[in-house]
Amino acid sequence: MTRTLTRRRGRRIGRRDVREAATRERLLDTATRLFAERGYFHVPVRDICREARANIAAINYHFGDKLRLYRAVVDAAIAEVRAAGDATMDAPPESAPEARLRHYIRTFVPRVARPAAWIMGIMRHEMNEPTPLAPAIAERAFIPRIKYLSGIVAELLGCPPSDPHVALTVISIQSQCLFYRPDPFRDRVFPGWPLSDTQLGQAAEYIAEFTIAGIRGIASRIAKSGSTP
Repeated sequence: MTRTLTRRRGRRIGRRDVREAATRERLLDTATRLFAERGYFHVPVRDICREARANIAAINYHFGDKLRLYRAVVDAAIAEVRAAGDATMDAPPESAPEARLRHYIRTFVPRVARPAAWIMGIMRHEMNEPTPLAPAIAERAFIPRIKYLSGIVAELLGCPPSDPHVALTVISIQSQCLFYRPDPFRDRVFPGWPLSDTQLGQAAEYIAEFTIAGIRGIASRIAKSGSTP
């Protein structure tokens, strides 16, 4: 039987290459699960290697060190979060700002309500015990979407994005949407969870109507008095 199993980039790939690729994949899968469950600081390298059935030196060999392995996990999480965020921002740019805001909320609420469990775990641990990657997570995963939403709100309020009213309004919108994240305490206080797709759609519509009515009121006050929050 030939040792050559396939070709990639013009070179022969042998059984050793396949074994190493499989080991790397097991390390990544195991690290993803453990980091999501415990957080970066509470997952020793030996635990990852043991559960991945890999040599203790395998992480250094395949990734460089534990932090670079974690970066690979975080990069995958950011890619999924960005894909969800991009979907909230794909309304036609020529559409009215209210239509873009409705699209943002209608798209965001269902995605918030049903996140991938491992991504939710990674982000929860980052909020509680930030790692050196926390700034990059914020910059790549969340800030583009918040800037987009801030632009819509500024347009609706008739003021620059730097106006304090914009930040307060964006925080209000985000807070309303994020209420629909999985939350066992919320479920006890408000029975009937998890919500169906129809109920989530209705919730998104309510948030949009409530928010737009509030923005109109604030915009009118700003126009009349130029008041600050």
